[in-house]
This record gives sequence, C-alpha cells and structure tokens, in this order.
Amino acid sequence: MPIDRASLVPALKNIATRLRIDSARATSEAGSGHPTSCFSMAEIMAALFFAEMRFDPKDPKNPDSDRFVLSKGHAAPILYAAWAEAGAFHRADLLKLRRLDSDLEGHPTPRLPFIDVATGSLGQGICAAVGTALNARRIQSAYRTYVLLGDGESAEGSVWEAANVASMDRLDSLCGLTDVNGLGQSRPTMWQHDMEQFERRWRAFGWHAIVIDGHDLTAILDALDEARKIKRQPTMILARTIKGKGVSFVEAGTASHSRRAKSSIVRSRSSRSSSCRSRTAAPQRTFRARFRSPSPHRAPS
Repeated sequence: MPIDRASLVPALKNIATRLRIDSARATSEAGSGHPTSCFSMAEIMAALFFAEMRFDPKDPKNPDSDRFVLSKGHAAPILYAAWAEAGAFHRADLLKLRRLDSDLEGHPTPRLPFIDVATGSLGQGICAAVGTALNARRIQSAYRTYVLLGDGESAEGSVWEAANVASMDRLDSLCGLTDVNGLGQSRPTMWQHDMEQFERRWRAFGWHAIVIDGHDLTAILDALDEARKIKRQPTMILARTIKGKGVSFVEAGTASHSRRAKSSIVRSRSSRSSSCRSRTAAPQRTFRARFRSPSPHRAPS
C-alpha cells in the first residue's frame, strides 16, 4: 500500500532535524568530526533509511536486505545517527563517537554489524557498491544497493572507473546519490553547484542522471521512485545541497568542515528542539513499524 505523502514528508523532515542534532552532539562530544558534511545530507539520509530502503535494523546482515555504502565516509556521524534512529543501538551511544573504547570510529568500520565496507579513502565506496550490486545478481537476490558520494570525491579517478563498470554491466539495482554541497575541506569543489556539469558527465558514462534539490524531501522521494523504475542502467541522483544546512552560523562555509560545534551552542539548539521531539514521537513509532523486512525468497528483478 502506498504511504500517504501528506504525513510522510513532515515526519521525514523531523527525522532529518534529529539526525542533524545527533550529528552535532556526537561531534561536539568527540571534539572532532565533520558536522557540516553531515548536515548537508540529512534529508537524503532520512528519505533513504525511513522511506526507501528495505532492511531490518535487528538483522542488518540479512542477505536480502537493501545495502547502503557511505562513500563520503567522513560523514560517519550521521550514518550512525540514522542507524540509532532506526533502533540498531541506543541513541546515547552516539556520544561515544571516536572514543578508544567504541567502534563508532570517525569513518565507518565493518566491526559494526550494520556496516558492510570501510570507507573514508575518497572514491573507494562506489567501487565497493558496484561489487555489492554485482553480488545481488550472482545470488539472484532482489536487494538494491545505494551509495552516497560527495561532490569533492567526484574528482577521484576511481569514481569514474567504477561508473564505467556499472554502466557496462547494466547494474540497474545500483542507485548512487551525490551530495553536491559545493564545498570541500578548505575551498569550493571543482564544479561547485554547476549541476549541468555533473549531469553531463554521469550521462556520458551511461548512467541515468536525475538533478534535484537535495533538501526537498518530495523531490528526493520522487527521484528514488524514478530510479527504481529504470532498467538496464544504474542511476545517479545529483542532489544540490548547502553545506551546514540547518545551522545558520555554519551554512555555506568551509571553516567548520572538520570542527565540532561549541558545546553551549549544541545544548541550546538541542533544548529548543524538545518540542519537535515530543510532537514527532508518534510518527517515529509509525516509521519503525513500516520497515519492510526483506523476504528470504524473492525473485530477482
């Protein structure tokens, strides 16, 4: 049964806000991290994890679960926040980010049961995602593979080598998303917000390319729907975003790329979000009930 967008989109907006807050709290507690890189992709993560992907947070290794690879691995805090929101572990554990006694490292590690591949070396995640999608074909599973890249890492040659392989093998179960926030660690990225440059290149490599506003949840959901219908070629969703989105004093700036937010500011923002948390308690429970557990015996698409 189709989910009513009228209730879905507002609930996803509130989840995206919680993901930003949890990313800010975690990096602030750790004293390091990449909070602004997390903030730009909050809506994308909310849509993927709570409206698109089929998985069971208590059984992440199920062979028929959809797969997610965070190629821009430095944004690990929001990946952990999404899994905590889904119920894979307690939200309080997010504050253990980067501690020596925690597996919540600064970049994803397969020591965590819900992480399939270590990422952080830019340009490597999409290569692993291609292999993951090929494996679905090998075992005749209908699972889909999603990979989220950064626009800065799109300058890596390995990205385009992987793109070529995915196109040649017609991996229509592979859906990429590029967080085009226009800024790298210390300066603007190569193509900044020139979305036509990104679109033209991905189409040239044989991918179905879709350009969207990466903070418009309706547009994200529409793009994901479109990607599922594409056959015999992979899809790349190019999402124009703002680095640091949702936190006015770091939006569209490079100065806070790998710096934590001040603890006092995080506490202030978190306390002001309490009414948002209480209003969305019911939708959150509804989302957890909507997880589509993967069937162990589905025919391949």
